[in-house]
Amino acid sequence: MTLIRFSAHRLFDGLTVIGFAVAPVLVPLSGAAARLAWALAAVHCLMTLATSFPDGPRGIVPLRWHGGAELLVGIMLPAAPFLAGWVGPARWFYLVAGGVILLIRVMSPFTPRDESPRAPRRG
Repeated sequence: MTLIRFSAHRLFDGLTVIGFAVAPVLVPLSGAAARLAWALAAVHCLMTLATSFPDGPRGIVPLRWHGGAELLVGIMLPAAPFLAGWVGPARWFYLVAGGVILLIRVMSPFTPRDESPRAPRRG
């Protein structure tokens, strides 16, 4: 099911990076929960900048890998607070963040039948 275009997906990726970066202050998170949020902000930023989206600049990360990484993160984030024993705001933050990432992922065109063919670019 494709409801989100690639340009909107990249916008959501940027908002996700900002959300993870400021979460330790706004939620608040501390210790390992804060470090995980900052690490996720950095990784998500690098992944988004390096992904070869059909309507964007050519990147070194294939679109399928980006989608696969988001699927994995969307599944693993809700498990993280239970595995780490986090309660309160940290638990709720990672449950919601995982759900949002998973929702955006399944609504984005990362399946082979949804990918538009790319013409080779010159230059």
